[in-house]
Amino acid sequence: MISPLRAVPAPAVEPQPTPTPETEVPASRIFSAAAIALALAVPALADEGMWTFDNPPTASLQEQYGFTLTPAWLEKLQLSCVRIGGGSGSFVSPDGLVLTNAHVAQGQQQKLSTADHDYVATGFVASGRAQEMPCPDLEVVILASYENVTAQVQAALPADASGPEALAARQAICADIAGQSQSATGLQSDVVTLYHGGEYWLYRYRSFTDVRLVFAPEATAAYFGGDDDNFTYPRHDLDLALFRVYENGRPLRSPDWLPLNTAGARDGDLVFVPGHPGTTERLLTVAQLTTRRDHTYPRGERYMDETITALNCYAARGPEQARQVGGLLMGLNNGRKSSLGEYRGLLDPSVWSAKQREEEDFRARVSADPDLQSRYGGAWAMIEQAEQARLSRMTELSGRTMPRFGLARTALSLVRFVDESRKPDGERLEGYHDAQLRRQRFRLLSPAPVYLDLEQFILELSLARMAGDLGDDDAFRKLALNGRTPTERAAELIGGTAMADPAARQALLDGGPEAVAASTDPLIVMARALDPLLREQEKWLEDNVEGLAATAGEMLGAARFAVYGKNAAPDATFTLRLSYGQVLGYPCNGTRAPAITTFHGLLDRALSFGMAPPYDPSPRFLQKQKGLDLATPLNFVSTCDITGGSSGSPVVDREGRLVGLVFDGNIESLAGNFVFDGTANRCVSVHAAAIALALRDLYDAGHLLREMQGR
Repeated sequence: MISPLRAVPAPAVEPQPTPTPETEVPASRIFSAAAIALALAVPALADEGMWTFDNPPTASLQEQYGFTLTPAWLEKLQLSCVRIGGGSGSFVSPDGLVLTNAHVAQGQQQKLSTADHDYVATGFVASGRAQEMPCPDLEVVILASYENVTAQVQAALPADASGPEALAARQAICADIAGQSQSATGLQSDVVTLYHGGEYWLYRYRSFTDVRLVFAPEATAAYFGGDDDNFTYPRHDLDLALFRVYENGRPLRSPDWLPLNTAGARDGDLVFVPGHPGTTERLLTVAQLTTRRDHTYPRGERYMDETITALNCYAARGPEQARQVGGLLMGLNNGRKSSLGEYRGLLDPSVWSAKQREEEDFRARVSADPDLQSRYGGAWAMIEQAEQARLSRMTELSGRTMPRFGLARTALSLVRFVDESRKPDGERLEGYHDAQLRRQRFRLLSPAPVYLDLEQFILELSLARMAGDLGDDDAFRKLALNGRTPTERAAELIGGTAMADPAARQALLDGGPEAVAASTDPLIVMARALDPLLREQEKWLEDNVEGLAATAGEMLGAARFAVYGKNAAPDATFTLRLSYGQVLGYPCNGTRAPAITTFHGLLDRALSFGMAPPYDPSPRFLQKQKGLDLATPLNFVSTCDITGGSSGSPVVDREGRLVGLVFDGNIESLAGNFVFDGTANRCVSVHAAAIALALRDLYDAGHLLREMQGR
């Protein structure tokens, strides 16, 4: 299961938790050095690339597959695809019905659940629109338009500016462009950085927050095989869910939608994946990758393991505690396995030497041209300087953090919201510009349930980690603990806060800086005390790391265009992209993995493990199996290039019909964060025939199937 939005390991303020490194890379994870060398010898090869819609791979598709990509075909995909939560989805009916993954929907299922009714465990089917359940804090956005604003951004930079001066000017102009666009159009507007600063694009979105759960299968069907089978193939999962978007209290009219082709994808077919892949790091320099390999991933090892171990202890307290923490644990285990694959990729000698050769070739081409060398040759040294500065304060940067989720994080965001929103737009912190405030307010005022025992447990874990990382005399540590132990402090903060109540948050937002300054809520008091130290740290990062890296990134982006042109896709940025490839099996474990699995395979795998969890089919499947056509395709793999955030993306055929639903990548694909290997890198999807069978024969939801077929 691909994380809905894969968080990039960031050695800056908050290093991402990463898995335990292993001293030896298993043979199954070693890439062919020849294949990687060939893949890196040219900007793009075979089916590699998550392409922006302004620069689709038209020539490659024509040359490789004889497919003519038309503007009308591309526009239909653009307007049919959505970003939903931290993942992707697509309209699959003219009445606002959105298809995505169950694991993308799980957070909302959990928020809609109670101690008496667990919709993650039992699933949910709305028999009619009156039964569709409003989600507490889910947003769906559609990319309405986009335009290149690179010249406008670059013209606003002071002459010969670099480092913090250039970064501040860049942030100010991007905020101004987005703010003016949003004011003029009413559309959510974001300036997106591509090619690490080589280009800047203005993306305008239609946003919807009245989103209702329509269908999701029970966990045993959606996640058959559990974490054991996660990021593997062959697979046998019904990882799908349906939502409906409403506007003004009525289902949204969605003229652009993808009809379900129940025949689905066949072995050898050309297929496409339009979606919102989260992040990749294929264009980073060797210096940046070295920081990740030697510091970020290893440092995150204990964070991830400690958190998973602790949350398993919380879950063991009882069924209700297990329900509360179930989605969080699932996400953490998923992230751990994903990070392990990425880390092993960087430890793989063939991958590492290939990245070195790629940079050597790029640098040699730049140095061979005196003009390019004089303009861009210093970029690599600037990035090395930035990485050395980062490493000089790594312990402090990783230790001085607020919890990444929960009420403590909400309190800090609230303190910053009221402070930043009164400043000139161009001077605000990222995330608090005018064009971003509506989304920030929506999140801050979420009415989703809060479990105070879990909040206290997580906060205590975070404070204990911070106390272990920072010395006794550290100012941040002293303010956070306030003379208490982590256990005492967490109990004091959560026991006295009102932040669990959306009305209390609303009152502080409405009251503005005066209300926040006067608040005696212990979490607000702590956030006020810690915020200046966090700001100092973020300013230091801007001045010494991010400013240099951004300037150098723009230089390398321009150099890359001069050397290679735009024949390679930019790194993924959680914006709409198009991937393409074939339905195709691959060599695996000394044999071959088939392109397509069936319901027969699900039953065989369950029986092979004695029906024991996580290989226990859902009771619904066992009750109805005799009436099912078990030869129906269930999952399939393709060579389409994806990453986290692609979860829930539609798989479409040449006619733009839905033939599958992306839900994972195989274990071999995880190093695709850094390099694409078409011999074994595979995208794993639910087959359209399985979607039809599930709705029609398993869940008595034929009305939804008919809607998806336009009937």
